[in-house]
Amino acid sequence: MSTVAFTDHLRDHAPDEPVEVAGATVAEALSAALAGRDRLRSYVFDEQGRLRRHVAVFVDGKLIADRVALSDPITPASELFVMQALSGG
Repeated sequence: MSTVAFTDHLRDHAPDEPVEVAGATVAEALSAALAGRDRLRSYVFDEQGRLRRHVAVFVDGKLIADRVALSDPITPASELFVMQALSGG
């Protein structure tokens, strides 16, 4: 199974350990990882269900190409990492 891990900045709402999920695309993996985690989902996706601008998703260390449909393929060995960009000074 693929794993989905979340940046420490989301740790208040995310599991401490990576979540094992099944799926063939980033969309399927995120849907599984966020199931039952509504607060975390609201940090990752906006009200229209789109990936928020300040959120980046990596698959096996590479930034995903499709931020709209999240159709990038994954394998059972894939490691997904969800990162929240920070701003400020």
